[in-house]
Amino acid sequence: MFSLKSKVALVTGAGRGIGRAIAMQLAEAGATVVVNDLDPEPLEDTRGRISGAMFPGDLTDPAVPEQLVEYTIRETGGLDIIVNNAGYTWDNVIQKTTDEQFQAMLDIHVVAPFRILRAAADHIRQSAKREAAEGRRVQRKVVNITSISGTDGGAGQAGYGSGKAAVIGLTRTMAKEWGRYHVNVNAVGFGLIGTRLIQPLSEESTIEVKGREIRVGVQQAVLDKVIPMSPLGRAGTVEEAAGAVLFFCSPLSDFVTGEVLMCTGGMRL
Repeated sequence: MFSLKSKVALVTGAGRGIGRAIAMQLAEAGATVVVNDLDPEPLEDTRGRISGAMFPGDLTDPAVPEQLVEYTIRETGGLDIIVNNAGYTWDNVIQKTTDEQFQAMLDIHVVAPFRILRAAADHIRQSAKREAAEGRRVQRKVVNITSISGTDGGAGQAGYGSGKAAVIGLTRTMAKEWGRYHVNVNAVGFGLIGTRLIQPLSEESTIEVKGREIRVGVQQAVLDKVIPMSPLGRAGTVEEAAGAVLFFCSPLSDFVTGEVLMCTGGMRL
């Protein structure tokens, strides 16, 4: 139904899971895709599956978002699609949540997307002005990733839920700022998607972030209770999650902006 040939897409958190699936679907639709992740090894695997380039780096380093955008434009000659997907969970009840823990969730889920969009602003504005002078309108896309924890709240997720809620405000603000430049800015909110972040909780279910081992996963009893809350009766796949993002990256959404599409299987917390 559509092609993204000649489009350049930037996808963060693309080393595995949903981010990798997004990058692959964009590439399959014809886009040149630049992928970013904190972990170089899985990112290299993603890079081998797509047409594009890779830029490993920690997006919570204040310098990296701008470097990533500059690299993308320098290597590909443009930037048409931005998918702010990078993120992880670091959960605890509020009385056990440290300042570091709370700030880490804000830094990756809303501060990093803010810095990426700020870094891309000059390119987007100048490109839109040049295209208007040539009598052309080029539609560009931003897709930010939020969560049912940001819209409905999630016990034990004060930091994660706050970061994911904040990105909705960023999304709707940028939709109003960048509409005049023909940029659609939307968000996709996920429920339970089959990634390592919802694996059954065990002593081995950890991820490493900046040298720190962080426990991730969900207690099996909680999964057994929550999954049936979805009318579809299951968790989603990473490919299904990526499909919702692909819609917002495509011409099918050219008159949709400032919206949040919930990809939850109908689940409400």
